[in-house]
Amino acid sequence: MATMINTGIDVVAFLKEQHEHIKQLFGAVTMSTGDEREREFIALRRLLAVHETAEEEIVHPAARRALPQGESLIAARLQEENEAKTLLAQLEDLDIDSSEFSTKLTILERAVLAHASAEERLEFEQLAGMLDQKQLRHMRMAAEFAEKVAPTHPHAGLESATANMLAGPFAAMMDRTRDLFTRKS
Repeated sequence: MATMINTGIDVVAFLKEQHEHIKQLFGAVTMSTGDEREREFIALRRLLAVHETAEEEIVHPAARRALPQGESLIAARLQEENEAKTLLAQLEDLDIDSSEFSTKLTILERAVLAHASAEERLEFEQLAGMLDQKQLRHMRMAAEFAEKVAPTHPHAGLESATANMLAGPFAAMMDRTRDLFTRKS
């Protein structure tokens, strides 16, 4: 299972470090097979799920309020997140060593990395310039908490803070129960 990265002093550094870890996990999934590939994919899936939840609950609402054209900027990021969650859910149902899995994984990787680049460039950097360090550190702590209670599987349609707050706890409980039983099988 992937360990959460806690070294960033603010939310921007924290999420950028996670983007780098996500890139590494894509490489690990691509380069492995069988049980190892399954473990790497589970780590990737989990990190993507909790990472997006933290962004949707903490960062995107702040960006929507603070940034010029924040509403349209965040709408585009949420659409990308929905598409990635849908593809990630499809991957969960495929044979990990199949060519279809590999093809869809490549598509997901390209989409996720393009999304991460857009977030860093259009959202994170601007937020870092508009908010003070105390606000950014508090956002990091809130993001870390959100990740601890976030769903561990993709749930397309939960891309807003409100949807995450209303349905997220139930989805997280179900995901974590599912994960527990999957590990024991």
